[in-house]
Amino acid sequence: MASAEEIARAADRKDIRNRWLLSAPALVIILVAATGPLLIVLVYSFLTSAAYGGVEWKFSPDAWISVLVERDIFDDTLSLADANITIFWRSVKLALMTTLVTLILGFPTAYFMATRAEKTRDLWLFLITIPFWTNLLIRTFAVLQIIRNEGIINTLLIKAGFISSPIQILFTDTAILIGMAYVYLPLMVLPIYASMEKLDFRLVEAGYDLYASRWQVLRRIIFPLVKPGVIAGSILVFIPAVGAYVTPSILGGGKNMMISNFIELQFGQARNWPLGAALAITVMVVVMIALLVYVRNAGTGEVRRD
Repeated sequence: MASAEEIARAADRKDIRNRWLLSAPALVIILVAATGPLLIVLVYSFLTSAAYGGVEWKFSPDAWISVLVERDIFDDTLSLADANITIFWRSVKLALMTTLVTLILGFPTAYFMATRAEKTRDLWLFLITIPFWTNLLIRTFAVLQIIRNEGIINTLLIKAGFISSPIQILFTDTAILIGMAYVYLPLMVLPIYASMEKLDFRLVEAGYDLYASRWQVLRRIIFPLVKPGVIAGSILVFIPAVGAYVTPSILGGGKNMMISNFIELQFGQARNWPLGAALAITVMVVVMIALLVYVRNAGTGEVRRD
């Protein structure tokens, strides 16, 4: 005769099995919706490009080879694909710079919000989220009106007598950086604010009581405690910044192409779907590896104690 413990274990196993069965349809739908498009792109990357767009169902690794190398049209020799590498590096560089700029601007903003009275924090949080009410395209055009040659910045500088002719900001990497920093700044502020709001500021007062400077308090008390928010904000900014399309297209003017624009070009005018698919998968894999390394190092790093 089964003991009470065995009966309880059997009941637990049955309960777990029933829960899995009940959630199985939703899990299947999520799995198919998440991995299905990626599998299609992966399959397309190993096919042959058709003459007028689309693909031919013939296996070919040429798309993956073309990601890093290019074939000479005269003698079929292979050489490094400088254009692809330059575009990829520009995308990563601008994404890292955007992450850094938003961190520099977002950290003090989140600190300011977290140190306000509780009844006013909701107001500041509301103001930070206002940009999300507007379409990304409209926000990008707003930045364009500010930095163009006849925009607000150049007009004020000319009237103030600092410059005699407009500064060319639009259609440069600087314009793309400004636009992406403006667009993604709330994504950095909100996670840091969420961590900083839970911070026990009595620890900060204790640091000052022990004659620590403001920099020491920031580096050894505040920053280590809000590091999870910094990591989350950096991820939320870096990932969309690498694959940004609208902002580089408008503010870069096609002169400073990023990887998303290059991928769109392969599926559009170039009619090379396999190469576009291979580039998309490559970007996704590189970003995943970089984020895993970053999160692992940031998560296992210990705070120095002097």
